[in-house]
Formats: sequence, structure tokens, C-alpha cells
Amino acid sequence: MTQTYSEPERDSWKQMAGEAVAQLVEDDMLIGLGTGSTAKAFIRALGQRVQAGLRIAGAVASSQESANLAASMDIPLTTLDLYPEPDLYVDGTDEMDMQLCLIKGGGGALLREKIVATASKRFVVITDVTKKVQHLGLKAPVPVEVIPFAVTPVRLRLEEAKIHVQLRQQAGETFYTENHNVILDCFYGHELAMPDATDAWLRDIVGVVETGLFCNMVHQAIIAGPKGIEVKNSLFL
Repeated sequence: MTQTYSEPERDSWKQMAGEAVAQLVEDDMLIGLGTGSTAKAFIRALGQRVQAGLRIAGAVASSQESANLAASMDIPLTTLDLYPEPDLYVDGTDEMDMQLCLIKGGGGALLREKIVATASKRFVVITDVTKKVQHLGLKAPVPVEVIPFAVTPVRLRLEEAKIHVQLRQQAGETFYTENHNVILDCFYGHELAMPDATDAWLRDIVGVVETGLFCNMVHQAIIAGPKGIEVKNSLFL
């Protein structure tokens, strides 16, 4: 039987994980900021350290929402144009398997998240025990960012592969990313035995910009739960 946890419990774990990874930040570092509720916990914890005297080179945000929160916490913001190689990228996840492969993009920032993650020297994911799975794909859909002009042919291609596809909506209207693209949420209904191959297949479809599968990218995972903090390092990076 799967253990269930309350929202306040999970919120406390997010805060715990955010505070733990904020301790990894040193003076003069350039930091990449993820998007979502868990990333917010890190941004708040980092902001508290900055306000206490930590001097970072700057922070690159993966969304306007994260940029706004960082600015409110006195975190100095910059861009990849000025600093193309952040020292550390920190973000949450929707699902994480045993090999530290992720499904991300529930907040719609998957393209910018992946850009900052791949540009960074080190990617640390912060999460809680409820996001750990044996295999990706059984619960969370795989978000696929698509240019609007290509939505119908891409959708047909996905449905031909027996994937259940939903055009993401918000408040009853089509959801658009900050890149002015749309998201097709792909429900597989079975485990993704080779998520890296699935990612490559999806990205090979003309009109697909990026996917929410983050494979062979995470250097370390900080996982919070009822037993405290668990640290898991990648075996491949």
C-alpha cells in the first residue's frame, strides 16, 4: 500500500530540501534557479543567505515567476548572455526514477529549465520522497513543448504511437509557455523502460521544441522525507 502524506508535511520537506541545498552555495557562485514549488523553497532559502551576507555573482532564472521571487529576496539576477555557464543549477521535479532521470514541466517552464540545466556545471535536483518512482511514465505525463503551427501534425504522430495526448489548458484556454509555444501532455500508461530513447524519439518529430524528460543530466539529488534528508549521487556523471 502506497503511503500518503499531507500537504503540510510535503511543504515542510520542500523547505528542508531547499535549505539543505542552499548551504551548497558559496560566495561568487553563479546560480541557476528552477521553477515550481520546490524551487521556490530553494530561492527563499538562498535569499535568506544573501540577506545574511552571502555574495553570489548572480542568478539566472528559468521563468519570470522565479525571477520575480528572486528579486523580492534581494537575489541579484543576470542572464546566460553575460554568464553562459552557471556553477550550480537547482530545480525540483514531477517524477524521479532510480537512475535520477526526471519528468519535469508541470509548471510549463521545461524548455528554459533544460537550457539552464545543460548550461550549468552541476545540476542538483531537490524533491521529496513522494516523487521517487521505480520507472517514469506510470503517473506523471510527459510534457512536450510544440510550436503552435505544428500542433495538429505532432499530435497525430503521437496518437499513431498509441500515446494519449492532451493539449494543456489553463482557466479553460490554451496554455502558452513564456516562449509562446503550447504543451502537449503525453500519457503513456506504462513505464518508460528507456526514457532517454523516448526523449530522443519525441525530439525528432518536426515541430517539437523540447520534452520534459531530463535524462543523464542530474549530478545529485537531495530528497527530503519523514526520515530527514537523503543524498543520492549520479553514477554516470
